[in-house]
Amino acid sequence: MQRIYEPRDLLEAEMLIGMLAGEGIEAFLTGRHLIGAVGELPVSGLLGMMVADEEAERARLLIDEYNGAQPLPGDEPEGYPGELIC
Repeated sequence: MQRIYEPRDLLEAEMLIGMLAGEGIEAFLTGRHLIGAVGELPVSGLLGMMVADEEAERARLLIDEYNGAQPLPGDEPEGYPGELIC
């Protein structure tokens, strides 16, 4: 298993796990239970996404593509130009 990504929060983690599952990649989230200790622990680096070694490169590529996605012209909400709302 390899740690491939550190999501900002649980919402991002769950969205990415679902996206990877849709591509046939099983991902696991570490640190989920540490979120309640924020204030006692450092804020960054608590969450980590793990995948099997043989899926790590493909999973990183999919996450990079997801993070680089731009809204299609005309699909932007009026109040949020340039924002991709999921």
